[in-house]
Amino acid sequence: MVARGRPAVPRGTWRRGHALVAIPLAFIAVISAVDIASPPTIHLGPLLVVAPAITASFAGPWLTGLIGALAVLAQVLIGVFHGGLGTTNHQTQIIALVVVSTLIVLYCRVRDRRRRELTRVRSVSETVQRVLLRPLPDRLGPLRVAAFYLAAEAEADVGGDLYAATRVPGATRVIVGDVRGKGLTAIEDAAAVLGAFRELAHHHADLPALAAGLDASFGRHLAETGDEGEAAERFVTAMLVDLPDDGGPVGITNCGHPPPLLLAGGRAVRVLEPGAAADGHPGDGCGAPPIGLGSLPGIRYEVDTFDVGPGETLLLYTDGVTEARDGDRAFYPLLERAARWSAHGTAALEPAALLARLRRDLLAHGGGRLKDDAAAVAVARPA
Repeated sequence: MVARGRPAVPRGTWRRGHALVAIPLAFIAVISAVDIASPPTIHLGPLLVVAPAITASFAGPWLTGLIGALAVLAQVLIGVFHGGLGTTNHQTQIIALVVVSTLIVLYCRVRDRRRRELTRVRSVSETVQRVLLRPLPDRLGPLRVAAFYLAAEAEADVGGDLYAATRVPGATRVIVGDVRGKGLTAIEDAAAVLGAFRELAHHHADLPALAAGLDASFGRHLAETGDEGEAAERFVTAMLVDLPDDGGPVGITNCGHPPPLLLAGGRAVRVLEPGAAADGHPGDGCGAPPIGLGSLPGIRYEVDTFDVGPGETLLLYTDGVTEARDGDRAFYPLLERAARWSAHGTAALEPAALLARLRRDLLAHGGGRLKDDAAAVAVARPA
């Protein structure tokens, strides 16, 4: 449930805002004194509108209205001591100041209402994110783990990218995926895949069977939520990973997703492409189709195995990372950056440190904001 009261204001912010009231009060005092002391042909009273305008930048409607009322009172005093209230000029100035101050107060009310609405929306968004993308623990079995999510929408915390990890007997299973499309439909599809993974990961002994189960579950989800034409355009690219506790080869089933990277301190970065061999020979780059397209004729899910040794880090990511563009429309050079960080040694490849560096570098490359959602998960075997 989301609270419907006013958003809590930190005490430091409250004190700072009330200290700033001295600025519009000083404006009122100075303008009034100078206007009264000036010749009858000089009128500075219209400048009093600056006081409520400044107050609106840091205060709410009540304080802004109070400052506006003081400004109107100061305009009345100016009229009394500077030509009389009966003059058309002073009457016009008073009426204009009342109208402008009222409009500023109304603006403050609308702004504060929208701010409260935005606070509630953010609260709901954060709750949805915690439900869909549960925070990964620092350790899963013998593995060290870290993850981040960057939503493309400025006020959103969730989107179409997804990740999850769960413990199964003797291993850790991880999924990283990307739902086609954006908006509420993408979030709904992501929730369906994540829910199915968290359940089916414990009921299938190998990754191809898990991928087939996810595809069947997603097909049922599409049948319930979309028409036949729309369902054909909804799918999820995904990377399924099995990491045994005993240090054995890591199994990967790639369902149309960007291949993960294997980073080792002081050694070249390996791209774990579908079809690649455990001895490091490159693959053919052909994986299975995305989740949701597995019912096509001739489709088979396969598993590739790779050696991930102690001190090595597996980096899983979505295409929002590699397709982030800078001001010159250049894609983010993930492989180049990963090679640079790998050269710094094993300490630089700790999952939390690696993803913190990747997040900063990615946002800097994109000018502080991404055009597409991006997610990444780093998993490391202890040295």
